[in-house]
Amino acid sequence: MNPITAGADAPDFTALDNKNQNIRLSAFRGKKVLLSWHPLAWTPVCTDQMRALETNWKNFQNHNTVPLGFSVDPQPCKTAWAEALQIDHVSLPADFWPHGKIARDYGIFNEKDGVSERANIIVDENGKVKWVKVYPGDQLPDINEVLRVLSGS
Repeated sequence: MNPITAGADAPDFTALDNKNQNIRLSAFRGKKVLLSWHPLAWTPVCTDQMRALETNWKNFQNHNTVPLGFSVDPQPCKTAWAEALQIDHVSLPADFWPHGKIARDYGIFNEKDGVSERANIIVDENGKVKWVKVYPGDQLPDINEVLRVLSGS
């Protein structure tokens, strides 16, 4: 596995989210986009990771950033999970079919386990990868670190 690197063009994608909307990366030009990858819904660390995105919704807005919570779970699963977690603002796209294609395009698909790695990837306003961090599967990403990167400090 070789994760995409900063400076690369971010591969465009379209994926159905928890609100049954097609999310297309290129539609967000002019904004930064946080691709926050978690291996599977309904697991403790993934739950905390997505709740951190929702809790920081205003901070993301202040940084002209759209947070997206990705996993390879199917869209109906993402919908039920978002409802259970009371995720109202953050979009949770499903990288279900072709299974893990978007994660593969970004170099973070774990072939052995059939899921994405836990990772945060920031795409800038022009569609270039600005920052990439892959985490151990059991580690909760530090949301404050992500916000610092978004603020440029």
